[in-house]
Amino acid sequence: MHTAAICAQVVIALSIAFVWIVRLPNIVIEFDEYGLPDLIRNAVGAAKICLATLLITGIWYPRLVPASALLMALLMLCAQVAHLRAKHSWQRYMPSLGLLLLSLFVYAVSSGKLSS
Repeated sequence: MHTAAICAQVVIALSIAFVWIVRLPNIVIEFDEYGLPDLIRNAVGAAKICLATLLITGIWYPRLVPASALLMALLMLCAQVAHLRAKHSWQRYMPSLGLLLLSLFVYAVSSGKLSS
């Protein structure tokens, strides 16, 4: 179970890096659709990149993982609400839903709530 959680941490971190660095122009458009200011977008992006970094660092320092994973799950839950309010199609919900579920899995394993 521990190995699966580490793999999930890497998937979450790489996904966040791809979306918030490589696909940043798409994020700008999405946040405009949500009617959110640039300051919120930048704060969310910075928080997600910091949490992704902590998840990777948590491979070597496991005490960082539970809080990082839980906060990432909270941000992904907020993303679900934003998609809902923007009335996006279900396909647009899937990436953040997947990362929400992975984050909850990582939290459960790292906090000892789910063990093998």
